Amino acid sequence: QVQLVESGGGLVQAGDSLRLSCAASGRAFSGSAMGWFRQAPGKEREFVASINWTGGSPIYADSVKGRFTISRDNTKNTVYLQMNSLKPEDTAVYYCAGRRGYRSTSYEVADYDYWGQGTQVTVSS
Repeated sequence: QVQLVESGGGLVQAGDSLRLSCAASGRAFSGSAMGWFRQAPGKEREFVASINWTGGSPIYADSVKGRFTISRDNTKNTVYLQMNSLKPEDTAVYYCAGRRGYRSTSYEVADYDYWGQGTQVTVSS
């Protein structure tokens, strides 16, 4: 089993940057594709980014492409989300997630088995 703990959220102004971290416990982390999702009040959870087990082949939602970067360090059991040029519409709770037994990326919430508790990101205009 893998447990995930996100950190790095906060309140920033439009145009600022934040880096989210997701620390994982459990040996399965290095063999699992990982992703970031977000959920704004009154909206469904949506895909943000995903990365495969080696740290390659990242994929992004169109809304964050060119502004956000996902990466991972398997020696530290940590996945990151660098968020630049933040916009008010990026305001949401951000969740880290992992795929049990799958090394490839996915856009789908249902494909992820492990979830963190979430970290709040608020972007003011």
